[in-house]
Amino acid sequence: MLPLVSLVIPVKGGPGAKSRLVGDAAERAAIASAIALDTVEAARASDAVGELVVVGGLPVPMAGVRLVDDPSAGLTAAVEAGLAVLDPGLPTAVLLGDLPALQPDELSRALAAAHEHDRAFVPDAEGIGTTLIVARAGVPHAARFGAASAARHRAEGYVELELPPLSGLRRDIDTREQLEAAASLVLGARTRALVSRSA
Repeated sequence: MLPLVSLVIPVKGGPGAKSRLVGDAAERAAIASAIALDTVEAARASDAVGELVVVGGLPVPMAGVRLVDDPSAGLTAAVEAGLAVLDPGLPTAVLLGDLPALQPDELSRALAAAHEHDRAFVPDAEGIGTTLIVARAGVPHAARFGAASAARHRAEGYVELELPPLSGLRRDIDTREQLEAAASLVLGARTRALVSRSA
């Protein structure tokens, strides 16, 4: 039986969240909150995830989630803050908090496939960014989220995991166009409700 993976999800909230989405600050904040909650809920339901750490805050408390303060120094610092509290003797992973179409079973399959490598990653639908990085127990991460992160993670020895472009695990949401494209997939209940209301 494969060991459970300790997972970090950085979540950015407040008026600055999802600034590239169309709408006023309140609407963007509501969408960002819904997306984050749907992502965390899907990850929590994965049978491959052990400890689940959220860096930042959640608009409503969720059982089985450990909260860590965001150092407010960017995504890399948030990721490092989450990884710092995990047991390095277990496999560890970082998942972006903006994957509203994520399904628990596809996350479980990706984490299982990652066990074959010291480091592995999942690119976004465009193949440029990264939505998930995983490291074997005892192997430190070299997180390189940000511009062109897929190439940067590959250069750090992360092996790409093959997932279809329509996988919810590859559909991170930064723009209204990405949100509309993801609407053809099975969105989490909170995000789906907001998208339906604004359609």
